[in-house]
Amino acid sequence: MQVPATFAYERADSVPHALELLERYGPEARVVAGGHSLIPMMKLRLAQPEALIDINGLAGELGRIAVEGDELAIGAMVRHTELLESVTATDLFPIFRDAERVIADPIVRNRGTVGGSLCQGDPSEDLAAVFAALRATAVVQGPGGVRTVPVRRFHQGPYETAVAPNELLIQLRVPVAAGTGSAYEKVERRAGDWPVAAAGAVLRIEGGTIVQAGIGLTAVGAPHFCAPEAETYLEGREPGEEAFAEAGRIAAEGCAPHADQRGPADYKRHLAAELTRRALVRAAGRS
Repeated sequence: MQVPATFAYERADSVPHALELLERYGPEARVVAGGHSLIPMMKLRLAQPEALIDINGLAGELGRIAVEGDELAIGAMVRHTELLESVTATDLFPIFRDAERVIADPIVRNRGTVGGSLCQGDPSEDLAAVFAALRATAVVQGPGGVRTVPVRRFHQGPYETAVAPNELLIQLRVPVAAGTGSAYEKVERRAGDWPVAAAGAVLRIEGGTIVQAGIGLTAVGAPHFCAPEAETYLEGREPGEEAFAEAGRIAAEGCAPHADQRGPADYKRHLAAELTRRALVRAAGRS
């Protein structure tokens, strides 16, 4: 039988209340929203928090999806299903639809949250690659106020993020620009599984030239879930199969995949190149 260790439980009724509870219980407290990652780890006693701060009551504050100025704002408490079904988000960035369709299953998507996925910091997390490709910014609130962190600096290592123990991720902000296309490609062993490898691509094309490229990679050991050398290669070039194939090759060279039950390292590196190429082709067709 899997039984978590004893812990205290508190339910936050506002963001300031959640921050107060985190301060009270200290660094061994954990925030719980969907709980699909944390609770199984607690059952196996891989995680043994002294207190759980339940923020499910904060959906009103942290569950909005809206365009604000030249950015798309996505609250940390937005459920995966809500992001998948959001016309506002998926019309601007089809990459959200591509990715959310292949994240876990409907039961998990109905409860799991965008913020929870990013804060878990799993090296195979789908949305980490998506937001890295989109060059998003994370908005974090703590006792000292609100600060922003580029998503490409948000993950500091496996299961480690820039969010301090007394802080809360409250929102993701994605820049919106005309002429932008996006896509996500994933290979998994079975439907809803963690990826063997996956790649996201975001292209902004003006006058037949790529003026900005974003490439996100997950499950293949890409630093900060992105491929900056491949992005630099693409910028200023005309979109096309040859350029996209070369960008895929460069992206794969920057990865450091590990062999595991999902496949050998060489296979994963091959997938990184091929999935990057495919995602770029689809993104260019949507720009």
